[in-house]
Amino acid sequence: MNKLWGIQGQIGSWKKSMRLIGLKGLMGFMGLLGLLGMGFGSCSPEPPLHLYDAQEAMIELSVVDLDFESYWGTVMDLNTNMEIESNWYYGWDAVDVATHGEIGYTLPTVFEVRRYYTGEVPYVKHTGVIRDTIHGNSFQGMYDWGFWDMMLWNEIDAKDGVQSIIIDENSTLDSVFAYTNATMRSTRYNAPRFTHAFNAPEPLLVVYEQGIEINKNLDGFVFDEERNAWVRTLKMTLRPVTYIYLTQVILHNNRGRISSIDGNADLSGMARSTNMNTGRAGDDAITVFFNVNFKKDRDKDGEKVDIIGGRVLTFGICGLQANKISSPSEVKDAHRHYMDFTMQFNNGMDSTFVFDVTDQIREKYRGGIITIELDVDTIPIPTRSGGSGFDAVVKETEDGGTYEFDM
Repeated sequence: MNKLWGIQGQIGSWKKSMRLIGLKGLMGFMGLLGLLGMGFGSCSPEPPLHLYDAQEAMIELSVVDLDFESYWGTVMDLNTNMEIESNWYYGWDAVDVATHGEIGYTLPTVFEVRRYYTGEVPYVKHTGVIRDTIHGNSFQGMYDWGFWDMMLWNEIDAKDGVQSIIIDENSTLDSVFAYTNATMRSTRYNAPRFTHAFNAPEPLLVVYEQGIEINKNLDGFVFDEERNAWVRTLKMTLRPVTYIYLTQVILHNNRGRISSIDGNADLSGMARSTNMNTGRAGDDAITVFFNVNFKKDRDKDGEKVDIIGGRVLTFGICGLQANKISSPSEVKDAHRHYMDFTMQFNNGMDSTFVFDVTDQIREKYRGGIITIELDVDTIPIPTRSGGSGFDAVVKETEDGGTYEFDM
């Protein structure tokens, strides 16, 4: 059973709380009646006066461990961010953290909270929203008796202070969308719809729960004598809606022939957006831009290899609710997925290499390690520079141009 994130709800001291809003409203209303009585005589309100029927409530967040072994398919220890099972050879050091960020999802400390009151009927359209930001693990707010829908997501931790994710809460109250914008980097993967690559989103974890009932009978609550409060546990689970791919191109028999890279890479055919309520990725396919590093003399099962490695987040495969399926056989994917890198050779020439990673993306539809093994002995050293202008579906290898490899 997955252990991801948990949320507990604590409703505090219902019977002892004074409904101040209702009391003030009553006093004001009686004062108004007194003024009216001076000119028109005494009267009584019709229909009978009702106090404002709401209650102060405290929600307390309880964070548990994220179990990558069952969710992601790869063991990661969030305490060190370095313990990955034996098929990850690139590693992750301080330079990688500075370039790409932490290797996995980190525990959020700040959350955005959205509450939607639906009255006496659950699972209906939203007519309003209450917005809160949590610093820490608890917050308080007023709750009318009845049913509530609730959404939480982590505060976006933007690298270099420039946030790529854009949150759209205004199109409709019933869905919150997240998406990213295009870069200045040209790409031919999804032309003519999108002629430029898009920024990768930051890690985004979301929970959306409907039909949470808070009633006058305190059904589902247990009195906690130590806290002197009625306590109820809300069974909610934060799940990623952006998926981490760790990429590594392992260069065998390089012997210095590929000397460096330009640090840029692309992954195509991924979704541009996601519906945060449902976790369904959008239908528009884009190319996602990300950065990579080059490490020499890494150990792979006793062999010294050079590795191009990186980390990219995406909204996943278009149209897929990745958290709702349990097997790659359930993946429906209408797009191919290509990954490219531009490599510099020791003679000063460069070439762009394009790899078809469709099968790996579909197999690891919620993120994972994408590995490419390349024997440099099989690659002719270019005699002219190829640059980064290329076609991802070229059929022939051109000297100094683009190399496409079917994986």
